[in-house]
Amino acid sequence: MTQQLQVMTQILDKIKSYDKIIITRHVRPDGDAIGSSRGLASMLRLSFPDKKIYVQTEDSSDYLSFLGPDDEPLPDSEYADALLIVTDTATPERISNKRYELAKEIIKIDHHINISPYGAIAWVEDWRSSTCEMIAYFYETFKSELKLDKEAATYIFTGLVTDSGRFRYEATTGDTLRIGGMLIDLGVDTETLYAHLYLEEYSQLKFQAYVLEHMKITEHGVVYLHVDAKMQAKFNLTSEQASEAISYLKYIKRCIVQLAFIDMPDGTIRVRLRSRFMYINTLAEKYNGGGHQCTCGATLYKKSDIAKMLADADAMVADYKQTHEGWL
Repeated sequence: MTQQLQVMTQILDKIKSYDKIIITRHVRPDGDAIGSSRGLASMLRLSFPDKKIYVQTEDSSDYLSFLGPDDEPLPDSEYADALLIVTDTATPERISNKRYELAKEIIKIDHHINISPYGAIAWVEDWRSSTCEMIAYFYETFKSELKLDKEAATYIFTGLVTDSGRFRYEATTGDTLRIGGMLIDLGVDTETLYAHLYLEEYSQLKFQAYVLEHMKITEHGVVYLHVDAKMQAKFNLTSEQASEAISYLKYIKRCIVQLAFIDMPDGTIRVRLRSRFMYINTLAEKYNGGGHQCTCGATLYKKSDIAKMLADADAMVADYKQTHEGWL
């Protein structure tokens, strides 16, 4: 038995042994966080109808509200005899449920670099496109014991398609595409789903135009923008909508690193980092963050750190371009 199959079997055995399972994910959830947590919950409810399955989180996403709400909060007493599964969350401080430690046992299922291990069992595959890909693979591995329907498949496909950048990012493999096909075969309505995910409000398009007009580029090819509180007010943006600025910066030739600095209501500055060809996660880790090698996030606590982070990023890009070929 391979190590992968061994840990997956351990997780299935734990699921079978508990009557109550609580599932959570990371704060400021994206498609993969919501898709993996809701998809896993739906799959387990179908497969084990006598078990009590709950999704318990402390925040949500306006962008993904079409998928519906999570379950109502449980009292603390419900955690004592429960198995808690955390999906798509690299570090404990990012778990969107501060009561997670009240659970009897904790399992981590994640596709981020495992810099902060937690849980009695941890299934981490940082080469996967998404945690949703792992959930779908879990289903396929134990297909004789697990069930999946159109609703569960839609949750999982949502995370698969969003975290893979519509199957364009580096982590997309043949497995990713085959799993996507399997989910579509279960009845996922891709036309409606893509309409929810990718149609834009007129005001958001105006913001996109503003971003393209005001973005800046460093000497060696870091494209960036600071979406400050004034800009957010000008376009009536939520923090989530403001963070979408990063997606407008990714398609400029010779700019292989992209940074979006977002003023947050608590006074911090959220940084979204993206890159092509070169890895950028070490920069995120230097500035209170982390994530994938080419897709990650960080947090700054003072405005002056923006210039420092940009200088570090520019130096990294300069070094990469001097020592590598084939980048565009």
